[in-house]
Amino acid sequence: MAEPILEIRDLTKSFGALTVSDHISLDLRAGEIHALIGPNGAGKSTLIKQICGELQQDSGSIRFAGRDLAGTGTVERARLGLARTFQVSSVAPEFTTLQNVVLAVQGASGRSFGFLRPVLSDPSLTGPARRHMERVGLTGRENILASILSHGERRRLELAMALAMEPHVFLLDEPMAGLGPEGSVELTAILANLRHEAPILLVEHDMDAVFALADRISVLVYGRIIATGNVDDIRSNPEVQSSYLGETA
Repeated sequence: MAEPILEIRDLTKSFGALTVSDHISLDLRAGEIHALIGPNGAGKSTLIKQICGELQQDSGSIRFAGRDLAGTGTVERARLGLARTFQVSSVAPEFTTLQNVVLAVQGASGRSFGFLRPVLSDPSLTGPARRHMERVGLTGRENILASILSHGERRRLELAMALAMEPHVFLLDEPMAGLGPEGSVELTAILANLRHEAPILLVEHDMDAVFALADRISVLVYGRIIATGNVDDIRSNPEVQSSYLGETA
């Protein structure tokens, strides 16, 4: 079996007497969606922050594409190909959708930021930006201010900006949050296609989306992984049923 592109081993993190990551081990393989589920306060977002470098673990290791990420920060990890989206949208509301994605393309290229007007006339930036927008269903919305996009469209815009990084891994922190049933179905279809661009570590409470998308699921409860397996394994696991799925049924 090929080496995982992202490998987390025995990760621990505590804040005082509170252990939020209790010897967590999981991995992400090429072409897959690995979902991380669990109740509120289980430590899911804290784990994502450690993977991104926003928080440093107390012990354990994070390896990405065979490289130990110890000592690397958020910027370097992003440049290596870890693309993250957030529970709360991080787009620039005063810019149009195209401007947001163009700036993401420019940043990913390592070029210094200039004035928007000349940047928007540069086809080496606008071309990729438009392609990324097309991938997430935002064609025709290029000149709409991000501030007046629907919540679902802002989620798509954030994905287009992540695509601009040409990532090797997507780290998606509750992308369905705040979406209605129709929006969740649309975003689920987009994510199903994005797995072919890069594997996805998906933190999500929408169990319909998780069961539709995930190749594997890990269940995090009180900072500890209590089970990892495919959809049928997780649905039938008694400990998962009592700790989490029973609450959401």
